Amino acid sequence: MMKKVLSILSFFSLLAAVPAEAASPKLLGEYNDWVAYYYNDAGGTVCYMASTPKKDEGRYTTRGDIYAVVTHRPAEKSYDVVNFVAGYTFKPNSEVSVKIGSKTIDKLFTSGDKAWATSDKTDKELVEAMKRGSRMIVDGTSSRGTKTKDTYSLSGFASAYKAISNKCPRK
Repeated sequence: MMKKVLSILSFFSLLAAVPAEAASPKLLGEYNDWVAYYYNDAGGTVCYMASTPKKDEGRYTTRGDIYAVVTHRPAEKSYDVVNFVAGYTFKPNSEVSVKIGSKTIDKLFTSGDKAWATSDKTDKELVEAMKRGSRMIVDGTSSRGTKTKDTYSLSGFASAYKAISNKCPRK
């Protein structure tokens, strides 16, 4: 599991980085089911943490990599940005819902294979719930109408979050 997360994250970070000026991502640590990294680009240090689901459900024949990511970009004053990658293209204009404990956050917007919170406030709500929770369920719908349910462990989330927040503190 951890090797899969590491390879996915290395690939993800290289795609997200500015190619000409980016350094390779550096591991901050592995924290149970979450992994934390940082890299430097032209804008400064970027920190992120990610995990893959423990269980993915849906009636599909093939599906790409699935993961959840939280990113800090201090130079842009951007913190706690939550992003889900579904491993398929979302149905246009569809929404994703996230359940953590008794809290459900609906209406994350989708674009391609990614889902994002609609506001900084929603990102912060998600992160706070993830810190306190033990599991997270993400429901989405593919462009073909396939409903999916991905279940993530939040074991290690708080420690990984602390690691990225220490490396990329609020300015």
